[in-house]
Amino acid sequence: MQNSAAKNSSDAIQSKKRDRRRLIVDHIARWGVGFGGIGVIIAITLIFFYLAWVVLPLFKSAQVEQVHEYTMPGSGQALMLAMEEQGEVVLRVNNSGELLFFNATDGAEIHKQQLTLAAPITAIGRADPTSGIFALGLANGTAMAFKVEYNSTYPDGKRVITPNLLYPLGEEPLIISDHGEAIKLLTLQSGDVGMTLVATTETNHVRVVSYVKEDSLFEDEVTFEHQTNDFVLEHSAAKLLMTGEQRVLYVVDSDGTVHVYDIQDKESAPILLEDAKLLPENVALTDIRFLAGTVSLMVAGSDGSLSQWFRVRDSSGKFKLTKIRSFDTEQGVIKVIEPEFYRKSFFAMDNSGNLGLYHATAESTLLVEKLLEGDVTGVAISPRSKSLLVEETGGKVRVFEVENEHPEISWSSLWGKVWYEGYQEPDYVWQSTSGGSDFESKLSLVPLSFGTLKAAFYAMVMSVPLAILGAIFTAYFMAPKLRQTIKPTVEIMEALPTVILGFLAGLWLAPFMETNLPAVFALLVIMPLGVLAFAYLWLHMPRSVRHSIPDGWQPILLIPVVILIAWAVIAASPMMEAYFFGGDMPRWMRDELGIAFDQRNSVVVGLAMGFAVIPTIFSIAEDAIFSVPKHLTNGSLALGATPWQTFVRVVLPTASPGIFSGVMIGFGRAVGETMIVLMATGNTPVMDWNIFQGMRTLSANIAVEMPESEVGGTHYRVLFLAALVLFLFTFFFNTLAEVVRQRLRKKYGSL
Repeated sequence: MQNSAAKNSSDAIQSKKRDRRRLIVDHIARWGVGFGGIGVIIAITLIFFYLAWVVLPLFKSAQVEQVHEYTMPGSGQALMLAMEEQGEVVLRVNNSGELLFFNATDGAEIHKQQLTLAAPITAIGRADPTSGIFALGLANGTAMAFKVEYNSTYPDGKRVITPNLLYPLGEEPLIISDHGEAIKLLTLQSGDVGMTLVATTETNHVRVVSYVKEDSLFEDEVTFEHQTNDFVLEHSAAKLLMTGEQRVLYVVDSDGTVHVYDIQDKESAPILLEDAKLLPENVALTDIRFLAGTVSLMVAGSDGSLSQWFRVRDSSGKFKLTKIRSFDTEQGVIKVIEPEFYRKSFFAMDNSGNLGLYHATAESTLLVEKLLEGDVTGVAISPRSKSLLVEETGGKVRVFEVENEHPEISWSSLWGKVWYEGYQEPDYVWQSTSGGSDFESKLSLVPLSFGTLKAAFYAMVMSVPLAILGAIFTAYFMAPKLRQTIKPTVEIMEALPTVILGFLAGLWLAPFMETNLPAVFALLVIMPLGVLAFAYLWLHMPRSVRHSIPDGWQPILLIPVVILIAWAVIAASPMMEAYFFGGDMPRWMRDELGIAFDQRNSVVVGLAMGFAVIPTIFSIAEDAIFSVPKHLTNGSLALGATPWQTFVRVVLPTASPGIFSGVMIGFGRAVGETMIVLMATGNTPVMDWNIFQGMRTLSANIAVEMPESEVGGTHYRVLFLAALVLFLFTFFFNTLAEVVRQRLRKKYGSL
């Protein structure tokens, strides 16, 4: 008795110790799980705030701050003001031919050069500001072209900028007017092969003079061969503008009428392409300038209007000068338009001293601020758009520091249709880089978002039916021993690297599908019918044959059937293509149906990404179905319900929260997938639901372009914005899925 009591006491003590240990482990596990959950929430929150912190500067307002003020050095009337790249040196050309270089900080003279001219200056023309070339037209009908370069040296570790004046067409005056008429207006452009000057005289004659480079045999001397063409204007012109490629000439009247000429053929007379009215009746032209790239015209009128125009090809194939957009200026009458060198931004000064800063592509007003007390007489901007110099009446000079890092970004440029230069109509376009320095950035996130949804949609169309139906059969109808093999086999597929799937999809599946396209369509019809036919035949087999296969093992019989049907259809694909589609189904679809075909398309993505998503959906859905309490199914069967009735009315509603969770988790993976869509699509940001066209997704775009983007630049931050959009997108759908799942659990949890 004593031994028994002692033993019971010892067992009680051991039991209490075990309970205490379990309680301690339970507390540790509870705190560990809670800490891990809070850590995940903190990590996600930090990711969100980091993305937002990188993106936030995109939406920072432009700022202009005055940093210097002094009296304009030099004498005479200023014809041109220009700043060098660093914004430290300013060039002033006056009406007597004096070139004065002075310090932008205090106006101190750096270098002065007096040009030797045979006659007074009557006109000045400036090529694309990036070239540094300008020309002076003289009263005797001649002109001289100049190019300004700046050399930087670092004596004693301090930067010294030295200006240098060159003569790209020689130091001898260029004869523009054979009759010695004074040049009234002058414009010019320079390129790799030569230079073109266009001038008007007092008698409204227009002369186009082109200079073509001719390199010597030993490349020790450059000469020019020039050609001349003339025509006469009916009215006196107010402005001449020529495109950078020296093909189109705009002759603008004071009332805003523009005459467009084709001057591409230097051996023939210019051809009048069209006449266009840029301003309403009784409205005078106050200024007109090219934006960077010399494609768009910015037009200001005496009614305070400000609009953008460029040539657009119409339905007949002809180009027509078209008004693209107008700006609500919040200013008075704009007198001076000064475009930036490399971006589609421009400054506008009105008659009340107000400065406006605008961006054409983004269609946004970045800044309107009063800067001057008097009237503006000259404006210069540095090539990097960091400094702005303004001369007002009385010779006072004000220098401003400009902060305008990301003018291309606005709600309309990111999410709206934008009418880009060279396009026939507004469109959603993503094209972040180009070979030209005057490239118009196209940063619409709509094609990328569309591509993300498109890729996810086709992946889900492929994966959801197969994964859920497979999970239903595996969990509810399959033999337990077979389930123990099938379920781990499917789940281990999830460990397959997606880069391998993308590699196989891009290099094997896409060419295979293109070669056997009829088989792809035929399999969609023949495979289900073949499986149903086999099932029908199996049901009509003798009972002894059917009972030889245990219940739940019948899927094994479908393996050779599926393989045989697939082999037969693929083998017959060339004959089907030859008989029905003339031997080339992609070409037949393009010619007969108007459906374009790309080798790497949405079908390839759907198959490859669906294969990657199936294990996720299958595993979660199968667990949810298998976990339905047996007493529910047994009770339903005991009441006389068939297995299918039990599944549809008892098992499926009870497991629906888990099935829905699996679908949404699979959808989240499809949305965030990178390598498969990167390697298995054409990776082109097009908006087309065509299953035979590719796409570009947000994640793939980030992977492709992030290594090439400039840290802190607009492109870099827009890629982070794309990541933020993807983050919010998945967060929204996951939250929505959780709400639906909780409602399903609440509704069916009482079963």
